[in-house]
Amino acid sequence: MRSFLFVAKITLSMTVFCAVNLHAETPTVEELWEIIQKQETEIKSLKESVTKANSQIQETEVKVAATADAVEQTMVVSEKGRPEQTSIGGYGELHYNNLKTNEDSPSHKDEIDLHRFVLFFNHEFSDSVRFFSELEVEHSIAGEGKDGEVEIEQAFIEVDLNEKHKAKTGLFLLPVGLLNETHEPNTFYGVERNNVEKNIIPTTWWEAGAGLSGELFVPGLSYDVAVHSGLDSWNGTSFRGVRSGRKKVSEAPADDLAYTGRIKYTGIAGLELAATLQHQNDLLQSERIATIGGEVSGISANLLELHVAYQAGPFSVRALYAEWDINNNVEYLPSGSGADSQVGWYLEPSFKVNDKLGFFTRYSFWDNNAGDDTDSRYHQADIGVNYWLTPEVTLKADYQVVDAASKSNETRGFNLGVGWAF
Repeated sequence: MRSFLFVAKITLSMTVFCAVNLHAETPTVEELWEIIQKQETEIKSLKESVTKANSQIQETEVKVAATADAVEQTMVVSEKGRPEQTSIGGYGELHYNNLKTNEDSPSHKDEIDLHRFVLFFNHEFSDSVRFFSELEVEHSIAGEGKDGEVEIEQAFIEVDLNEKHKAKTGLFLLPVGLLNETHEPNTFYGVERNNVEKNIIPTTWWEAGAGLSGELFVPGLSYDVAVHSGLDSWNGTSFRGVRSGRKKVSEAPADDLAYTGRIKYTGIAGLELAATLQHQNDLLQSERIATIGGEVSGISANLLELHVAYQAGPFSVRALYAEWDINNNVEYLPSGSGADSQVGWYLEPSFKVNDKLGFFTRYSFWDNNAGDDTDSRYHQADIGVNYWLTPEVTLKADYQVVDAASKSNETRGFNLGVGWAF
């Protein structure tokens, strides 16, 4: 500031000097005083301009500092709460079923049902720690005397161990079959899920425990292993099978755990090959059951599942095989006859005309009591169409024929549905 004023005074003095030299006559005292007054006025004006400029600069600096503080505070909140890392999604499906049983035992199913309404709530705590959950309402309304259920199908923490391996703990879907982990309605053909992955693999199937997953030494080769809660297939009076043995982690007995391992290969474009092996320590959860043949306990079981899914252009095919090998002692339990061996498979080719329209056919076979001489087999043929309004919204229609050893279990008819995911 002082330097500026000094320069200003020198400049004005030189101006006066030049002005004086330009005049032949020497200025009077009054003229010199007038010149000095003008200099003082100009210097004062310059000082005011500089002061105003300094004030504006300081105000700008304050605003910049305040903005920086606000940004810093926002970043701190983001690091602590990370609200932008919380995501919500879900899926649902509405079904209409018009099915008629064999004429020897006539009955008719003519029903509309909001089969599922599901919400996902996920959150990333950091770049390596995250949470997944899935909340489902089945058949629209739940409660005492109602048809529906409210279920939590997933609620687990996942942690990245490194770039190729992850760990998780909580309640999660088991790595088995084609539909158990990926069952949003826009991802598969048919209004209803196939009966093999319903009756042999009890989709949707979740348990609580801990697991590891990751990539192996061959590109496209991955693994999943888990130790988790097991089935409880004794209802107090009889053997209730595999599907009804799911406790869904609702005060589930944990006397005997189960173990699941899967190897999957996706190293070729459009191809998925997978094999899953599961061991159940005891389907009775250490219960000892007194029967006519003696005391029964320790019903161990093994599940083997193999599948392939392949897509080449508009053509796709899915094929799956699943088999339970259960301890022979299950035959001594009420309703356990033939349950020691359970098997099922299906083949599903499909053709997608364009991005919106696709056709499929499926042949399925399953038997939950294949271990005895009684004919308890089911055969089902389906043919149908999917129409995707968008990739996430699907309209479905199919016709099904179910043949069974018992005529009363034979059905035929059509299904309509709409499904969505977001």
